[in-house]
Amino acid sequence: MRKKDFIFALIVLLFFLPFFLSKELFDSYKIFNHDHGMVTSFIKFAVLATLGEVIGLRIKTGSYYNPGFGILPRALVWGFIGITIKIAFVIFATGTPVLLEYLGLKGATTALSGKLSGEKILVAFCTSVAMNLVYAPVMMTFHKISDIHIIANGGTMKGFFRPVHISEIFINLNWNVQWNFVFKKTIPFFWIPAHTITFLLPPDYQVLFAAVLGVALGSILAFANKMETKELN
Repeated sequence: MRKKDFIFALIVLLFFLPFFLSKELFDSYKIFNHDHGMVTSFIKFAVLATLGEVIGLRIKTGSYYNPGFGILPRALVWGFIGITIKIAFVIFATGTPVLLEYLGLKGATTALSGKLSGEKILVAFCTSVAMNLVYAPVMMTFHKISDIHIIANGGTMKGFFRPVHISEIFINLNWNVQWNFVFKKTIPFFWIPAHTITFLLPPDYQVLFAAVLGVALGSILAFANKMETKELN
């Protein structure tokens, strides 16, 4: 491990360690998270998913920060995405069991709140499939558009609030990588299994676990960017 990697890991550890060492602090977090789910969703994704992108940048370039990377604009985007993910969790965790019960799976509407069972795993899996097939592609495409916009404007906050040329960016996206890797590989082989586990957790921990998965997302995005770079070369 290089010195800068050790320092980075130490900073991350020191930031999160108090929540594990202090029961009072962790209990305060749980209460605030329960009472203000949207706010904590914004904060958790702004911190953890951006952390994942920083790690992804390290994988891609060998550095944790490059001029024009735009950490603050990325954190704002991830905070907004965190709110939409919380909304998606509520919608799909409520609607999918209702659909399953309508299709004949009795007890589906209460399965996710019950003890671990085959039925609960099935409902969690179906919920994950529904969310990742309907919501995830839209979210991933939105994130890619925002990523291109941030880089094109030098990673500055002023540039971030300039008009986004969505149609132009959308047309020029590398759909080969976006479809064949981001959609076709990461959704079925990573996100659906990962979010199945997420929906097995108590609601107050679901978004936190999803935000932790955002760290893994940074590595996935870095790999996707490497694929795009190779295609261009």
